[in-house]
Amino acid sequence: MPGLGILAVPLFVVAVGDARLSAGWLLPVLLTADIFAVISYRKESAAGALFKLFPYVAVGGALGGAVLSFPEHIIRPLVGAIILACILLFFLRLRGINLASETGHAHSAFFGSAAGFSTMVANAAGPVMNIYLLSQNLPREQFVATGAWFFFLVNLSKIPIYSWQGLISAQSLSFGAALVVPALLGAFTGRRVIKHIPEKVFTTSVIVLAIAATIVLFLPR
Repeated sequence: MPGLGILAVPLFVVAVGDARLSAGWLLPVLLTADIFAVISYRKESAAGALFKLFPYVAVGGALGGAVLSFPEHIIRPLVGAIILACILLFFLRLRGINLASETGHAHSAFFGSAAGFSTMVANAAGPVMNIYLLSQNLPREQFVATGAWFFFLVNLSKIPIYSWQGLISAQSLSFGAALVVPALLGAFTGRRVIKHIPEKVFTTSVIVLAIAATIVLFLPR
């Protein structure tokens, strides 16, 4: 269910007690859901919408990896500001104001680098990617499938970086293993629910959840 997963980020911060370590603890749970999603939507992704993003995602991810050691009170507002900029661009587009073509390099560069940075430092690329995919005018099933493949590939790429940063440990892996079944149950439920949501309600819920996620990032912890 696009946008809803971002709520796991603050919940894991509370559970783990450390915002930086929580990124590594959450990763196995995200990968479990990703695997379910790519299997469920394996024939419906819009590959073209992803291929033009990945070079810029790599740049943003590398920058995010470099600032992982920064204090949390610096990282969270920075990620929140990036997401706010993405939302602003989307609302400008709804009013007929396009600062860059949705098929152009500038558009892909901004959203790709923002998604790469946000996912690396806080597992918080969901709102960025959701706004980007909305801008591509994809049907609901393609929207979900394309996002699923994006996060699966990006989350896989984070494993060596998180390991190098000491964010993955035997304790974090055992914690993640305990949540595999609940994660699969949640993914299965989302798969069933999304079939019955009208397109307009789906689009509105994605925008609302993206804004809610941004507000959460600015809240003190």
